This record gives sequence, C-alpha cells and structure tokens, in this order.
Amino acid sequence: MLSGAGRFAGEPACAVEAPCASSSIMKRMPDPLESDVQPQDASEAFYARALPRMRRFMLGLALPVAVFILLRFGWKIGLGFLVGCAIAYVNFYWLKRVVMGLADKVTATGKRPSGAGIVMRFVGRYLLMALAAYAIFKISPASLYGLFAGLFLPVGAIMCEAAYELYAALRHGL
Repeated sequence: MLSGAGRFAGEPACAVEAPCASSSIMKRMPDPLESDVQPQDASEAFYARALPRMRRFMLGLALPVAVFILLRFGWKIGLGFLVGCAIAYVNFYWLKRVVMGLADKVTATGKRPSGAGIVMRFVGRYLLMALAAYAIFKISPASLYGLFAGLFLPVGAIMCEAAYELYAALRHGL
C-alpha cells in the first residue's frame, strides 16, 4: 500500500532524487501513470504526441509497402512509390513547420504573417510534387502509378493514428 508521500508503507524516505526529476521538461510533461495527474492532463499529453506518432507511422508503412510493391509490381513502380513516399514525408514535415511557424508568429506578435512567404511555401511544395511527377513520367510512365500511391502515405498514417487513438481511448480512457 502506498503512503501519502508516494512510497510504500514502511519504506524509508530517500534523500537522493533522480537527476532529471527537477528538469524543466519533466515538470511540464505529466506522467499519466502518476496518481496526481488529472485525466485531462494525461489526454492532452497523449494527443500532443500525435504528430510524432504519425511520422513514425509513415516510416513504418513506407518500407513494408515498398517491399510488397517491389515484389508484386516490379522495380519501376516500387521506385516511384518510394519517391512518392519521400515527397509525402517531406511535404508533411514542411506543412507542420509552416503551421507551427504561423501559429508562433501570430501568437507572439499579434500581427498577420507575410502573405508572400506563405504563398511561396505553399506553391513550393506543390511545385516539388509536380516536378517529380513530370520527371518520373518522362523516365517511366508506369512509375507514375507508384508515385501517386506514395503520395497517399500520410492518409495511411492518419488512419493508423486514428486506430491507435481509438484503442487508447477504449483501453485507457484517454
């Protein structure tokens, strides 16, 4: 049985504290296993980690699906799929950076950010995809199917994240 100080009854108090227990990051990130963490704090911490989980889901999906496509449809479509996955991953990363930068800029200054910079980043992402599609189409039209399939990698990652969040909500009540 735990005593009020967070230790087992009869266990001596320890004067040594873990070195990271007093760091600022440890104070900001609640441990969902601690009893004093409120349920809303645990769920906020859980959902705050959704984007890193989606990036890992993208990497975890890209490799096995690429191997399957390589074995099933050949190296040209497999290579197109890997190029599409790489573009989709970079696009996801850039989109996250743009949104976070805009949010930080708006909340810090209270002014709207520059419209030209936003438009250039937006057009740049789609220009990169169009150039890759054109190059692949010129080299091997069959690889274009793989490219388009690879561009849908974030959709698969979002579906995996939704399934994981549903599991966590049902299992842990987050």
